[in-house]
Amino acid sequence: MEIKKVNIPRPEHPRPQFERNDWINLNGIWSFDFDFGDSGLERDFQKSNGFSKEINVPFCPESKLSGVAYADFIRCMWYQRVIEIPSAWDGRRVILHFGGVDYETDVFVDGKLAGRHWGGMCSFEFDITSLVKPGCSHSLVVRAYDDTHLCGNGAGGSGTQPGGKQCARFKSYAASYTRTTGIWQTVWLDAAGKYGLESCQIIPDVDGAKFIFTPIYHEAGQGLKFKAVVKDGSGIAGTAETAAMNSVSCETVLKSPKTWSPESPFLYDIELSVTDASGKILDSVRSYAGLRKIHIEGNRIFLNNKPLFLRLVLDQGYYPEGVWTAPSDKALKHDIELAMEAGFNGARLHQKVFEERFHYWADKLGYLTWGESASWGSDPCLPLSARNFISEWTEVIVRDRNHPSIIAWTPHNETRPEANPRVHYRLLLDCYKFCKMLDPTRPVNDASGHVHVMTDLWTSHDYTQSPEDLLKKLSPRDGEPVYRNFPKFECDYTGQPYIVAEFGGIKWILPEDRPFADNSWGYGDAPKTLDEFYARLKGMVDALNSLQHISGWCYTQLTDIEQEQNGIYKYDRSCKFDMTKIRDILSRSPDNFNQY
Repeated sequence: MEIKKVNIPRPEHPRPQFERNDWINLNGIWSFDFDFGDSGLERDFQKSNGFSKEINVPFCPESKLSGVAYADFIRCMWYQRVIEIPSAWDGRRVILHFGGVDYETDVFVDGKLAGRHWGGMCSFEFDITSLVKPGCSHSLVVRAYDDTHLCGNGAGGSGTQPGGKQCARFKSYAASYTRTTGIWQTVWLDAAGKYGLESCQIIPDVDGAKFIFTPIYHEAGQGLKFKAVVKDGSGIAGTAETAAMNSVSCETVLKSPKTWSPESPFLYDIELSVTDASGKILDSVRSYAGLRKIHIEGNRIFLNNKPLFLRLVLDQGYYPEGVWTAPSDKALKHDIELAMEAGFNGARLHQKVFEERFHYWADKLGYLTWGESASWGSDPCLPLSARNFISEWTEVIVRDRNHPSIIAWTPHNETRPEANPRVHYRLLLDCYKFCKMLDPTRPVNDASGHVHVMTDLWTSHDYTQSPEDLLKKLSPRDGEPVYRNFPKFECDYTGQPYIVAEFGGIKWILPEDRPFADNSWGYGDAPKTLDEFYARLKGMVDALNSLQHISGWCYTQLTDIEQEQNGIYKYDRSCKFDMTKIRDILSRSPDNFNQY
């Protein structure tokens, strides 16, 4: 079929920390077809040169921006487009990248399998060099299988597949929203050297004023060198060089080091390269990093060796027209600006793995975040669920661990162990250990809210709507230093930083919107007036700030989402409240905390 010519959506490079000069954005109009019976392989869909329908990638078929807006369940679907490999890429590796595809993915080039991937939230890539020829065109076909009924989410699913807040009923309800199927982040090609970089972990060392580089290569070769050049805007701040062998690290001590913080989010530009014995560059990548340290002492969190009080907002990353996918790069930045305008210094990124462009803007703007999985729908008491979760979560950590704005990892949210306590215990313990093995530089919150097995940060969730009752509930008692959601099932509290990771959720619908909210939802009884809303919000924040054992809190939530009407902003990001009053309330930290 003939493909329409349109402007490429989301044209910016999707990985600012690993960017090559030679790359091709594959977003735009693809052909596609539904495969509700999952019979496409039997019908040779992988050999297709074009399907009967069109979709605007990278937007999911449930979204308006995709041009499809299909509301019902989609078990399986197929995509196709032509890719053209530049003649100039001869002799180089051709790497095909997917920012995110939900959930199982099979990729074919001219009918031949290029690779398979499981996991709807993590990015992945395939080396398709052997399947393509420079100067030629090829048919790229993608099969996406995503049975949302495999997620639990209150609809009797099997619980073997993580889905986040995707609704397992036809209509969104309560805290479950529109589903996402298939491609939902940018697809792109780039050209790497034969001995090119596959990845590079960059660890900041504030105390030593240096960066430590640990590269991984597509292929090793004798006599090759890895080099990192660190720039601070005015010139070269440091260089590092070592033999180009997998996991052989090198470091550079920085001249006049500048730390990254919310007040001064300074980022170093970095050039990574692989050279041969004569000094010829075989591969080069642009990156950046921030020099910052996050650690725990007693019941306090420290950023760059200074106490840090967290004023976070719950951000679920949904968009009216794009669902999981922001309509533009500007929209990602704008969400952070809105949160900062409201008085928050960061976000708990909730039940979704955000795209790397979001983390880029958080790095640029000095916005603190907690990285979290989309664990809901995945039953932690099932062995297959654990298998699916661990493989996906480890890929997420490796992709995002270089971002200075991410200060903690949260593998799970509100887990329950009743069905199989031993499997639940093992999964949470394994996830904690995997986090520490892959990234020992950040604290880990094993399960936000409950149930804790091993954790660096102790989190509780509480939507008590009365400020007085909230204060009473969270105040230490004899024999109980902190409030715990499920003390019967979880490990003992041992003095970790205590964070109320969900509170508030105050329902408020503007009068003009009330006739259209047929199944609106929020926590507790809604205030009757705006003045009552402000008083309740202020009372809650004052209550939390008055408790000396608390190191931070997270308010639910940044925006309304579909029927859930408890955001600081409306779903379209317009204002619901007097933002001067909101900021005055939410920008407050405890006076005696010695806040950073």
